[in-house]
Amino acid sequence: MDKIKTFPKKQLPNKAQRHKLFGSVEPGPKTKPSEKSKMADLQNTRKDFLFDLDAVGIANVKHPISVKSNLIPATQTSIGTFQFSSSIEKASKGTNMSRFTEQLTLYHETGFTADIKTLKEFTKELADRLKQKDAKLTVSFPWFFERRGPQSGLAGMNHADASITVSYDQLKGYNVTASLSALITTLCPCSKEISEYSAHNQRGNVSMEIKLTDDFDEEKADWKESLLEAAESNASARIHPVLKRPDEKMVTEQAYENPRFVEDMVRLVAADLYEMPFAEKFKVTCRNEESIHMHDAIASVTYDKTNDNTL
Repeated sequence: MDKIKTFPKKQLPNKAQRHKLFGSVEPGPKTKPSEKSKMADLQNTRKDFLFDLDAVGIANVKHPISVKSNLIPATQTSIGTFQFSSSIEKASKGTNMSRFTEQLTLYHETGFTADIKTLKEFTKELADRLKQKDAKLTVSFPWFFERRGPQSGLAGMNHADASITVSYDQLKGYNVTASLSALITTLCPCSKEISEYSAHNQRGNVSMEIKLTDDFDEEKADWKESLLEAAESNASARIHPVLKRPDEKMVTEQAYENPRFVEDMVRLVAADLYEMPFAEKFKVTCRNEESIHMHDAIASVTYDKTNDNTL
């Protein structure tokens, strides 16, 4: 039988003594009120503070959310990164920061689904809670979707970075924008043209932002799926989490058959967004992490369909 090892025991001061050793002191006399009703409220001071503020609030607030999707998994839990704000007039010194997170906690208690209907309700109620005429919310989150190998059918999880911004104004109503960034493969047309064989390819990041029309209905269309398809269907090839050799053959041959510059990518994606009835305005950017150059290649296009007189 193995002997139990013993170690020499060091005699330490108790925890209170250790805290004192490292600088802790006894509490001093308390003279200020501890009841909220008797405390000074500097943020609600009313004076002429020189300027109206466009936005004041909190950012980088991480919180669990539920996300609905037309793709598998249809319902998923993700982590939302929030930013909340409202404008304030120059007669107000500041805002009540705690009210932003109070509102978030209330929604969490009943299950916070990050869909546009819920976010609209949240933003209007936030303006009321803040006693302001407007409020704005942005939530960014990773959105997961199943992707199968084109030949093997083996499944894995891909993800794209999604974001929704909702602005509410008592007079102007709502303004909603949605964004998605997706990874794709692009194969260089120039390399294919000038080389005796082969062509270099790279991983591209396509970012799309659209202003949604006022009548957009999430029950009829999933904007995340639509933007993902716009990026991936126009690429040289899609990105896959699981590829066996027959899959890899198909993907690399597809990329060779569909060469794309960044300029090609943003124009092709823009054409798809132009045809989406719920996209009122849009911006598309593409960044290619070049495989044989030290630099990245970039391109972008912005278009407003409400001023459409060019096509």
